[in-house]
Amino acid sequence: MENETLPFYFYFSLYKDQGHLKYVYFLVMLTVYSAIIVFNVSIIVVVMKEKSLHEPMYIFISCLSFNSLYGTAGLFPRLSIDILSDSHMISRPACFTQIYVIYTYSVSELTILAVMAYDRYVAICQPLRYHSIMTVRTRVLLIVGAFTWPFFSIALVITLSARLPLCGRAITRLYCSNWSVVRLSCVPTVSNNALGWFVLVTSNFLPSGFILYTYIRILVVCQRSSAEFRGKALQTCLPHIVTFVTYSITVFCDIVMNRFELDQITSILALIFSLEFLVVPPVLNPLIYGLTLPEIRKRNQVFSHAVLK
Repeated sequence: MENETLPFYFYFSLYKDQGHLKYVYFLVMLTVYSAIIVFNVSIIVVVMKEKSLHEPMYIFISCLSFNSLYGTAGLFPRLSIDILSDSHMISRPACFTQIYVIYTYSVSELTILAVMAYDRYVAICQPLRYHSIMTVRTRVLLIVGAFTWPFFSIALVITLSARLPLCGRAITRLYCSNWSVVRLSCVPTVSNNALGWFVLVTSNFLPSGFILYTYIRILVVCQRSSAEFRGKALQTCLPHIVTFVTYSITVFCDIVMNRFELDQITSILALIFSLEFLVVPPVLNPLIYGLTLPEIRKRNQVFSHAVLK
């Protein structure tokens, strides 16, 4: 047992001496992170500059891109340093800050997708009332709500975790995660587990259930409508469906990996599963929206050049 129950630093136990391969890994990380920044910033800039894109759907898409930039900022800079470094220690404040950024990103991703699903539901199921419902005030409230609950709920989780006396400092991940810290506790963690399950249900299952509900309603309306109407509805809904399914799969993989000791099952696949929810959606989302939505594609030089090539 460690003498210090509130260690000033943690260390990541999964990093091994990779020799010159660490420079290859660093270049891969740098390339991926650069792509994430370029893709998502281009979406945000186009939506901000073009007045014709100041519609709820495009504003919510830019919020999704902003969230990707926010979440990946909590992972890639630190991950790049750790890949090149011989010492893989992280201070206690930095660790909990990283947990907060990554977890609020994760929850915000689903709440934003839920807001986007509501927008599509109103546009397709109640088209005559769309503009009277999706007013500027409603958009602001939806965006504020999509970010407020994640930032508040994760703050509660981390506050409870930070007060735990710990009997170890080794984190079996490539980055700080709440479960990796909680499992180091010297005392029972019933209250942490209860709060964790509450946040998981309210922040993941409820938004996911709402998204599924809205698309069931949309599907019912589309079945009663003309083929032309179904085609237009599919064009606007398909990118969102792909985004939601992709993110759900990556989060499920991360939740599963959280429940195992990675140092006991370490493999390339396990490490990929633990990182993909912070890599795949931030890369894939802007590509999906930038390439499939004509209004964004023709105004975004990054994606219009890609299509031309």
